[in-house]
Amino acid sequence: MNKINGYTEEEAMGLIEYIYLGKNAGKTLSYLFETYGKEHSRAKGSVRNYYYAFLKKQDDARVKKILDGKNLAAGAIKPFTEEETDELLSKVIEGRKRGLSVRRSIIEASGGDEKQMLRMQNKYRNLLKKQPERVERAAKEAGMSEINPFLQRRLEREIDALYERIAEDLRRENERLRAEIEKLKQGD
Repeated sequence: MNKINGYTEEEAMGLIEYIYLGKNAGKTLSYLFETYGKEHSRAKGSVRNYYYAFLKKQDDARVKKILDGKNLAAGAIKPFTEEETDELLSKVIEGRKRGLSVRRSIIEASGGDEKQMLRMQNKYRNLLKKQPERVERAAKEAGMSEINPFLQRRLEREIDALYERIAEDLRRENERLRAEIEKLKQGD
């Protein structure tokens, strides 16, 4: 079985044809990823990731053949500059200070542009996960002590694990003491 990035060549052809026909029918990529995923028991995100990874393999002859004449291309990824990242953090934190959710703050910051909103949301999520100290520093500088939800969940899991260990130790100690009492009773 000849695979391209984890899909068989037939699966890759089927996906590309599906996307090509769907786009020509005016469907959005998001819709196409979701419906293709449902039809083929794959997650929407997995289909999306495969599609973009596939488009990047233009040097593979099989990929070129499958894409031939379809005029499908992925736009270049536009990374956030440091200034854009700082501005995003500032806008989200300011929104949070006004009592807005992160999502609502990002909607406001994006001016309602859905692509920009998604881009900003993904960047913020990435910052929380990979640079939590940067988010916390920006929040403190803005006079807000925002708790990082990833760190909070981790701390809660660690506390739960500690309780479990303590409870297990107490159960063992309790069993040991009961056995001692039982021995003492038998010795009388």
